Amino acid sequence: MLTTEERQRYRRHLQLPEIGEAGQLRLKNARVLVVGAGGLGCPVLQYLAAAGVGTLGIVDADKIDMSNLQRQILYGPADVGQPKAATAARVLQQLNPLVHTEVHSCRLMLGNVRELVAQYDVVVDGSDNFPTRYLLNDACVSLNRPLVSGAIYKFEGQVSVFNYQGGPTYRCLFPQPPAASEAPNCEDTGVLGVLPGLVGMAQATETLKVVLGIGELLVGRLWMLDALSFQTRILKFPRKPEQAVINLDTANRADYADLCGVGISAVSAVELHELLESGHPPFLLDVREPEEFVLTHLPGATLLPLSSLEKGTASIPRHHPVVVYCRSGRRSAQAIELLQNTYGFTNLQNLTGGMLAWQDTVEKAV
Repeated sequence: MLTTEERQRYRRHLQLPEIGEAGQLRLKNARVLVVGAGGLGCPVLQYLAAAGVGTLGIVDADKIDMSNLQRQILYGPADVGQPKAATAARVLQQLNPLVHTEVHSCRLMLGNVRELVAQYDVVVDGSDNFPTRYLLNDACVSLNRPLVSGAIYKFEGQVSVFNYQGGPTYRCLFPQPPAASEAPNCEDTGVLGVLPGLVGMAQATETLKVVLGIGELLVGRLWMLDALSFQTRILKFPRKPEQAVINLDTANRADYADLCGVGISAVSAVELHELLESGHPPFLLDVREPEEFVLTHLPGATLLPLSSLEKGTASIPRHHPVVVYCRSGRRSAQAIELLQNTYGFTNLQNLTGGMLAWQDTVEKAV
């Protein structure tokens, strides 16, 4: 039964015949996992909490950066440097104390995805990279969980619902991940600040419909928005049996190599510091953009942005250890994938956590 406080708070839901008390109880008993507490995750979490979804799991290993505040509306200047997942949970508790939050301040990886997804009824993908999207899809197929997916790029966004009651999966629409050089994110290209809000609200809407069992879901349909013209269109796509059965046990793990340690060697910030202090330091390759490099970089590093990496491969040594880094470790992993698969490099290591990890461990210790 709903409490008196719940009846007052959710009165507008209770007035809708399509929801009523039975529907609000379904929301109260629902467990939803939101992967990513960034641009998409913020509006998703806000609206699901306000609507009364009983348990919200939040997965994010990142910390709040000043550049996040342009679009990640759960956070303010005082939150810069704080962990996103825990900060989001604190704000949601203030928004709706009746909702329970579960904080997972970790990066979604092959080693933990099955356990995390198994705890929830519905999964919302608010990530910003293709390895995570494929990993989540395959986990949802393995565990038979619906996946509400959203993506943004500059001024464009898209939403769909995958793996719902035998419907198409993410791989039915996108069978193969793009090459690293073809997969930019907002860190590289920028994004209109309000766009994640529009797309995240659409994801929250679809999530509520999944839990309530009402309306026509975006199953086998990709909703696309162009914010500059405000035109929307729907792309229909079928279930492809050969793609729909791919799961964690049958997938090509190269699709999310950065999330399972396949094919990419890594070095921690502490280990790199020790190497730099030794008599045989590695070659440091910074694949961020020039404006990031000017603000801060590792001593002696060579700048070669990911966006123009292929033009400068001749400047990268092949017979000396090379450590590649960026802000968080994502772009550097893409760079290594490209250099290994296309140009045959075998001497590369990724700085785990990038400059964020370096600043949080080495610089703080100094």
